[in-house]
Amino acid sequence: MTDLPLDQVRTLLAVVDEGTFDAAATALHVTPSAVSQRVKALEQRTGRVLLLRTKPVRPTESGEIVVRFARQLARLERDTRSELGMNGDGEPTRVTVAVNADSLATWFLPALTRVPREPPFCFELHREDETATAELLREGLVMAAVTSSPDAVTGCSVRSLGSMRYFAAAGPRFAAAFLDGMPLGEGLARAPVVTFDRRDDLQDAFVRRLRRGPDGASRLRHAVPTSEGYLDAVEAGLGWGMVPEVQASRLLAEGRLVSLAPERPFDVPLFWQQWKLDSPALAAVATAVAATAAQALRS
Repeated sequence: MTDLPLDQVRTLLAVVDEGTFDAAATALHVTPSAVSQRVKALEQRTGRVLLLRTKPVRPTESGEIVVRFARQLARLERDTRSELGMNGDGEPTRVTVAVNADSLATWFLPALTRVPREPPFCFELHREDETATAELLREGLVMAAVTSSPDAVTGCSVRSLGSMRYFAAAGPRFAAAFLDGMPLGEGLARAPVVTFDRRDDLQDAFVRRLRRGPDGASRLRHAVPTSEGYLDAVEAGLGWGMVPEVQASRLLAEGRLVSLAPERPFDVPLFWQQWKLDSPALAAVATAVAATAAQALRS
């Protein structure tokens, strides 16, 4: 492949971020025709279709690669200006990170407080299931992610953070009403269950492991898409669910939740993936995240 003209790369990124060619033209202070010509020229140069001309436009798989390169290039430019003292007075360094809800509700925010305050940082967090955060990296939407995947996204490095431990739990009244008098695996396969969203497979995985079969939790399920709300729903008796040990330990100790299988914890390994850039901002965040995870997660 020949070189990629930077004005064409930046134009492609603007179209993706703005959603339309007209909006990108406004952002770049050029005509829509100029935007279209640059994108077409870049597609001809790469020999690939880079954009799906939908509303809003979406990058193709090849387009995602170029978009990720454009974001990394912008990050390097900002870091270079900062090191040369060319940033505007007090201009913060923006760091985008994808993180799962349970980490966000427990140990991740304390990690960000450990990042040095000089130079100033501005964090933009994207909440997503740990099985899907790597996809945001792949699409170039974030610079780093807490993910359950040990397989590095192309152009990214990966390091282990430790494991978040979960227990199957329920409110005492719920457990007495739905689970007494039958094998736990059979009861959990029939009882109402609380999930985070439709992609949340943790409860199903626990039941499959418990029963050693292909069937998961009951189809009678309630989706509660916040970590705190999820815990409240389980405590209130809406259903049983897999609760993080670090988040639910007080409720378990007080008897407001009961652990349904205390001898069967479910550990979810977490990893830190980030762009392979010589970026002081990314390095500072990674150091703080790794140090906090070492204290909060199981090794």
